[in-house]
Amino acid sequence: MKALLIDWIVDLKNDPNPLRLTELPVPEPGFGEVLLRVSVCGVCHTELDEIEGRTPPPVYPVVPGHQVVGRVVETGPGCRRLQKGDRVGVAWIFSACGECEFCRSGQENLCPEFRATGRDAHGGYAEFMTVPEAFAYPIPGSIPDAAAAPLLCAGAIGYRSLALTGLQDGQNLGLTGFGGSAHLVLKMAQFQFPHSKIYVFARSEQERAFALELGAAWAGDTSDTPPELLHAIIDTTPVWKPVVEALRVLRPGGRLVVNAIRKEQMDQQYLQNLDYPEHLWMEKEIKSVANVTRRDVQEFLDLAARIPIHPEYSEYPLEEANRALYELKNQHVRGTKVLRVS
Repeated sequence: MKALLIDWIVDLKNDPNPLRLTELPVPEPGFGEVLLRVSVCGVCHTELDEIEGRTPPPVYPVVPGHQVVGRVVETGPGCRRLQKGDRVGVAWIFSACGECEFCRSGQENLCPEFRATGRDAHGGYAEFMTVPEAFAYPIPGSIPDAAAAPLLCAGAIGYRSLALTGLQDGQNLGLTGFGGSAHLVLKMAQFQFPHSKIYVFARSEQERAFALELGAAWAGDTSDTPPELLHAIIDTTPVWKPVVEALRVLRPGGRLVVNAIRKEQMDQQYLQNLDYPEHLWMEKEIKSVANVTRRDVQEFLDLAARIPIHPEYSEYPLEEANRALYELKNQHVRGTKVLRVS
């Protein structure tokens, strides 16, 4: 099968082609696993974090990709839920132990043995992949393959982030950064909180225009001040400046939810600007988002079909994954990017 590999840590500024196209044997499903023929796979900022070493794979080489849509072509011993021909999705959560206190309480995203698709196990930048049957999700028939891919990560993590804000209808929501996840959160919030106003912060003029096109009440630069203070803000950026700026425009008792697996080090100087009276006083909160659970993914897929959510995306052939990643790195983004695999 054709597959793309991360061989080692690469600085994308110096190498715009970090993934190696090669051929690998088609994997065989083990106990409780299914073999998928991959149809499409979404491109995520987390792939940049893997490639550049902010969340490195434990073993090299590895096939990246964790927004996978495919068909079951073979089932391993012990499989009972899925059958050949079923169309399913695979998300960031590849597996968890199922036995620790976090797994038993429905917080498998915090499991110490959490394994991530495309980092700790081979992912969807390939024509075939295996996955535990319990971590593959039937996709509603109304959602096409390419539209489903972004829902599996950008959508599911956005769904979890929105839930963690504790937002109530009529309260003001801020979104800082307006890429693949935030544009889906905006659509979710419009459906779930129809009386809330959504304010978007983005350094790109194109992203601000996109937000207004989708119905945001206001859009400004990262350091601009909105017309009203906000009850909750979701940060989807890989840098620190938006965190400090978001805390400045929160209402008393407001909550900032940081939806980022890692933060880059290049702008840590902004943390020196953190002023307790201005940014944290009056019981403001900061909460991080860690991974997703299976429940997040399945609930969001069902919600996306009901709303319905139609994500904005651009398609690339598998062989042009490096170009898609390079454009993502350099902020050439409107919605999300999807690789057409087969």
